[in-house]
Amino acid sequence: MVLSLPPRIKVLEALGCIADGRIELINENTARVTSSLGDRIYRVYVDLSRGVAYSDDNGTKYRNYIGYPIIALLMLRGVIPYSEDIAKALSGIPWKILNEKYKRYYLVEREVLKRAELRGVSSSHVMEFVKVVMDRLKDVKLRKLEQLPLTSFGN
Repeated sequence: MVLSLPPRIKVLEALGCIADGRIELINENTARVTSSLGDRIYRVYVDLSRGVAYSDDNGTKYRNYIGYPIIALLMLRGVIPYSEDIAKALSGIPWKILNEKYKRYYLVEREVLKRAELRGVSSSHVMEFVKVVMDRLKDVKLRKLEQLPLTSFGN
């Protein structure tokens, strides 16, 4: 199964993840990502040469889209753009709490954009960057692996 494009907000979540230092690169293809509340650790694997990916975040695992942990890994590898100023403006956001409170991504996005504005980054700048990333993600074709390759985490 080919992973589909994520909701736009997942690009913002990936930026915040990087800014918060919640992604640990294990090697070129593998990373550990800690959730915004620190209560989950996602295992992420992307092999672009084979066009495959694995992540045990809910979006990738159950909704079959490129989840924010994969996006964060692709950003760190330079496959898709990364913006330091936007990432800093999105640091420290409790994504899980906002998602549970608002229950709709567009409402969470609106709240997150307000926070970015308060930190000096305009919502139009953020959304222009998100569009660029989403356009680049269209070129990244990844088939979903149902399980993590055995050698990726030494398991």
